[in-house]
Amino acid sequence: MTTTTQPPAPRRVDVPKNFETVAWNMMRYSAFLLIPLAWGHLILQDIIVGVHSIDLDYVAMRWDLLAWRIYDILLLAFAFAHGMNGVRQVLRDYIHSPKAFTVVSYLLLIAWFLISAMGAIAIIAGTRPA
Repeated sequence: MTTTTQPPAPRRVDVPKNFETVAWNMMRYSAFLLIPLAWGHLILQDIIVGVHSIDLDYVAMRWDLLAWRIYDILLLAFAFAHGMNGVRQVLRDYIHSPKAFTVVSYLLLIAWFLISAMGAIAIIAGTRPA
């Protein structure tokens, strides 16, 4: 006589929709886009163009196309978001109060938004030298 065991039935777990869940999901979605953006940037700038050929005129010529500006803004925002979330995770080891950690998390989010916005404005407002 043989006995067969049934695999356990899958169970559904309700995940709360809070700041941590949103941050966790955003890191996964942005990583999906960040990887090709970073590799594309690396291949273009370091291999195809070459770092010795990059100067202000090259950047101005590249930024004449809106698509390149959007590409650079996305690369800046996603890479910086990953860095800020890394800082937040490191601070989790040192900040033991949940309230203080929430405040720090929101401050980092605001800092990320402001610095990314300033970078985007600089990229959008960049003009060709006279």
